[in-house]
Formats: sequence, C-alpha cells, structure tokens
Amino acid sequence: MGSPSKTSCVYLIHSCIESCSAKEKRVGEYILANPAKSVHPSIDELASQIGVSVSTLLRFVKKLGYEGYQEFRIALATETIAPEARIFETSLYPSSDPVGISFTAARSALEMTERLVDEEVLEQVARRVCEAEVFSIFGIGGSGLVAADAVHKFIRSGIHCQTAADYHLQLMMASQASPRDLALVISHTGTNKDTLAIVEELRKRGCEVAAITTYPRSPLARRADYLLLSGAPGASVISEAFSARIAHLAIVDALYIAAMGVLERKGLENMDKMRQAIAGRRL
Repeated sequence: MGSPSKTSCVYLIHSCIESCSAKEKRVGEYILANPAKSVHPSIDELASQIGVSVSTLLRFVKKLGYEGYQEFRIALATETIAPEARIFETSLYPSSDPVGISFTAARSALEMTERLVDEEVLEQVARRVCEAEVFSIFGIGGSGLVAADAVHKFIRSGIHCQTAADYHLQLMMASQASPRDLALVISHTGTNKDTLAIVEELRKRGCEVAAITTYPRSPLARRADYLLLSGAPGASVISEAFSARIAHLAIVDALYIAAMGVLERKGLENMDKMRQAIAGRRL
C-alpha cells in the first residue's frame, strides 16, 4: 500500500476495514457512508457522532497510515469536497458574488455568536481582566491576529496586557504566569498542539484561563476556566475560517466594552492619556 499522501483516503478505508476491530469497523463504515459530513467535526465531535471513543477514532486513523486526525481530515476533505468549496465555508460558483458570500457568512457567524456567548461568563472574565496583575493573550496563526487586536484595544484602558507573535515567546510568557494573572487563549478549533501546550503551562502556574473557541467539546474548551463560544456557519479546518475570525474579534470587542464598564472613570482617564499621546503624531 502506498503512503497516505499518495493513496485515496476512501480507498485506504475500503482496503483495511475488514481487518479492523468491531468498533474501528463502525468508524470506517460511518465515514464511507458520510464522507463529507466527516470532514468538518473536531475529533471529539466525530467520535461522539459515530458512538465511539476518541482513542478508537485515533487508532483507526493511524491504522490508515496517517500521523494524526488533522492529516486524515485534510486528506478526506481533499478527496470529498469540491476545490471551490475549500476556498471559503460555502460552495463557490463562477457566477457567485464574492461580496454577498463574504458578508452573508459574517452576518451568520455574528448572529450565531450573539446567541452562544454567555453574558454572565463574559462579565466574570471582564472583572478578572481588571483585577489581574497581567492579562496575557495567546493565539497561534490566524488566532494570533485576533490576540494582537485584543492587546491593541485593552492597552488603551490601562490594563497591563501582553501578547507575542512567536510561539516560543508565548510559551515563555506562560511560564512566567501566576495565580494573580489571567490568560485569554484564542483558537478556532481548540485542538492546536502548541495552543494546548501553552494552556498546560498556564495551568501549571496556577493561572486561570479564559478561552475563545468555536468548538465546545474541544480540548481547549474542556481545559478553560471560562468559556466564550463563537459561531461559524459550516466552519472547516480546510477553510481559512474567515467567519470564525470575525466572530472572535466581536467577542474581544464585547469583552473590552464590559471591562471598560468595570473600570468606569479610571478606564476613561487612561483612554484620554492614550488619545493625548497619539494626537501629537497626527498632521
């Protein structure tokens, strides 16, 4: 049998299904019957849909020759989803309206997120942000852009906040955290190994973790002390998760507004300082 990268994923499943255990066979039969539906869910969600444990699903994936679930999912998506559909979270056709597609997905994600966000949890996180000695914000890849945007907002309030683009720097930041601090960890899927390593380091240091993620059953969601869920219609790890990013930015905005409400006059005074410092640089 060839390497997984050169062999059809569906063919691999057909080839090995008879040599699988009963539970592994259930996984293979489900994926063969629902290939497109099996692409989008996280490993926890797909295991739950099939009715097996995560370890069984992972064992099946490795039996096919893939190093992990992510590699398997990409291979399956490449084979079962039309190339146009991988550009965005919906199918694209030659006559499609890019503006309409983009704005419809954004609106849908924001409406879903508005329903999902627990306002009580948001207020709790806002209070912890204001009480923390250091508010550290973490994100890998696209989520790192959301983290940078968050610092850009919170720094004007006088809150001591920080982020870093480099993963090793983020891990170093986490190693210096304490129970007096608060960490905000942002991840669309909640399954990135580097992100989870940062969370483990934060937990070792006794630092509370607030998470922004799209998947409520992801490893990140399960490890968080505070969970802020976003919505992303038809979200796929194969796509750029555009709509999820917009939803995450909106949650950051809501958290900033809530924190400014907690800070009251002090927050406004710090914002005035920022405006005065910047005003002198404008023509």
